[in-house]
Amino acid sequence: MSEGIVHDMAAAIGRVTPYKFYGRVTAVRGLLVECAGLQGALSIGGRCTVPVGGGRAPVACEVVGFRDDRALLMPFGSLEGVSLGSRVVVTESQTVVYPDTSWLGRVINAFGEPVDGKGPLGGGPAAYPLRNQPPAAHARKRVGGKLDLGVRAINTFLTCCRGQRMGIFAGSGVGKSVLLSMMARHTASDVSVIGLVGERGREVQEFLEDDLGEEGLARSVVIVATSDESALMRRQAAYMTLSVAEHFRDHGHDVLCLMDSVTRFAMAQREIGLAAGEPPASKGYTPSVFAELPRLLERAGPGTDTGNITGLFTVLVEGDDHNEPVADAVRGILDGHIVMERSIAERGRYPAINVLRSVSRTMPDCNSAEENALVMQAKRLLATYGDMEEMIRLGAYRRGADPEVDRAIHYNPALETFLTQGPDEVATLDDGYRELGRILAEGAPA
Repeated sequence: MSEGIVHDMAAAIGRVTPYKFYGRVTAVRGLLVECAGLQGALSIGGRCTVPVGGGRAPVACEVVGFRDDRALLMPFGSLEGVSLGSRVVVTESQTVVYPDTSWLGRVINAFGEPVDGKGPLGGGPAAYPLRNQPPAAHARKRVGGKLDLGVRAINTFLTCCRGQRMGIFAGSGVGKSVLLSMMARHTASDVSVIGLVGERGREVQEFLEDDLGEEGLARSVVIVATSDESALMRRQAAYMTLSVAEHFRDHGHDVLCLMDSVTRFAMAQREIGLAAGEPPASKGYTPSVFAELPRLLERAGPGTDTGNITGLFTVLVEGDDHNEPVADAVRGILDGHIVMERSIAERGRYPAINVLRSVSRTMPDCNSAEENALVMQAKRLLATYGDMEEMIRLGAYRRGADPEVDRAIHYNPALETFLTQGPDEVATLDDGYRELGRILAEGAPA
């Protein structure tokens, strides 16, 4: 028997609880199980299992609240088989995970269990709580140098730094998942940790094989919770993503953390809060949603040592309303936002990024004066064209009436081409600024 297996067995034995507490199911109300007889043995976030008959696995539950002298449990799976008086077994009180470098190239679920058919996962020596606290603000390093994301529009107009947190805001079907997959393949980072929270089951294998590929998967850990899984599983997948990323950050790596999507995490927390009796605050979202969002997102960013977590989080804006509650809350937490618009996608320009409405809060400090001048000049041309676009298309504008508008009309086709990029095309930081400089160096006709 190898030393590694002995070490894993010893660590597992050391985590075994020497005694157990039992309670009884007194009611099942919707998604909640009420349990009596466990006063003093349970706390919020604690775990229980409810054994069921028929040779089925016990139903795992989490404590989400209390009512009178009863604990309110929410299941991680189906409640089928749970009956009145069923025994409730208290399990581990603090939920932790033991990530390891051997997890690279693997696909796991919200419990940290392998779902890729490649055998069991090894466990690392250090425990990482799923609901870990971010590093202390005064102990954190500052963001690092520029990070090449491989997407020309973002590299040039929304330059991202190592340890920065950016949101990708878009409605359904606008292309945010494709943009995320481009960055997963092309970003120059040591490790990628990818959380697919509430993802369509059909798209998981497509993402792994077509978007990420063997080379991308080899340096990645993918955490999956599909849309048909319970709210607890979807929420825990987000926590698991950050815990795994923290492990690699603490080992000195530059980690790219991708999460699709924060909105589905918020929706899962809303389901949990409403079931536990929380009052809805804004568009049905409960107060706990807006408390949990910063606790999750603040875990990304620079560490206290050499490692960092660069976070890219997609936000699904409901009804293309970029000021809806979750989008508004996330935008105030992150270090920048990438806005994708349906109108741009409808005219065939992908990625459909509106660079005028998007912001990177590390710019312009990370750029040289020449690079900032190029970006500002291009933005002025795009803004001028956008202001006059309807009149230009209707033929109401006459060339020569305004020199600035004439220049914007001249440069617009080249700038639109510059902002267009195919999913398999790679664009480096230097190439982006060089190409933008070449476009703007070509003078407009008199």
